[in-house]
Amino acid sequence: MEIDQLSSLLQGFNVRAGVFYNGSFCGIVNFGDDGKPDGHLHLLRAGTLQLHLADGTVMRVEAPRLMCFPRGVAHRFHVDSSAEVELTCASLQFQGGANNPIAQAMPELLVLPVDELVQASALLEWMFAEAVLSTEGRVATLDRLFELLIIQILRHLIAQKKIQGGLLAGLSDARLARVLAAIYAHPESPWTIEGMALEAGMSRARFADHFRLTIGATPLDYLTNWRLVLAQQQLLAGQPMKLVAGAVGYDSPSALARVFRRKLDCSPAEWLNQQRAARG
Repeated sequence: MEIDQLSSLLQGFNVRAGVFYNGSFCGIVNFGDDGKPDGHLHLLRAGTLQLHLADGTVMRVEAPRLMCFPRGVAHRFHVDSSAEVELTCASLQFQGGANNPIAQAMPELLVLPVDELVQASALLEWMFAEAVLSTEGRVATLDRLFELLIIQILRHLIAQKKIQGGLLAGLSDARLARVLAAIYAHPESPWTIEGMALEAGMSRARFADHFRLTIGATPLDYLTNWRLVLAQQQLLAGQPMKLVAGAVGYDSPSALARVFRRKLDCSPAEWLNQQRAARG
């Protein structure tokens, strides 16, 4: 059976949506300026608004459109008092926060006409209908629908090759996708560039160049970053360092600690304390 790499990623690094606004809108409102890593997904159901970005860019956005900010990027909506705008907004929490490989691989901003998401037409019709209801469970339903919508957006990005590098670009490349699937399934294996090249059916030199140009990192650096993300996930879940080190491909806790120090400039214990402090 073909390995579903995207499902494997989402199972390990899921995303949760929380609807915080649904209805008519006018005036000015800011998002993403609180320092939190949460992203945002906005569904403009009717009307036109101005989208202001932190770099001074101003975009005119017409319904029906999606605006997706997978990471905590500051932005502002401006709607004239005479305009009629219908908007549904959700926060996005990617497991692992800024280190989530899916959030990192997505464009910083995606403005997408809803009719481009052909496979999501039924889902979007449901969302439009649910947004105007006043029945019990409406918010919980919209939360789940937004989470499904993120998967559809990821499918769209992969299928359309609308990104130039990163994880999603790797998943859209058939040869690299085989390698990534193997790494995800067996991060503990003693991977080498030769072994990865064999998995891809390419020569060592050609594979290394193709991987770096497509994903934006060398194969071994990508592997190290992936193992680090997995280690962080397991440490947050309370797993002991010895078990975590072995599970992600390191011979000893000290070897994993050296990776933490090299990549994050802190020990695993210091990193855990930072995460706990951030969570309050």
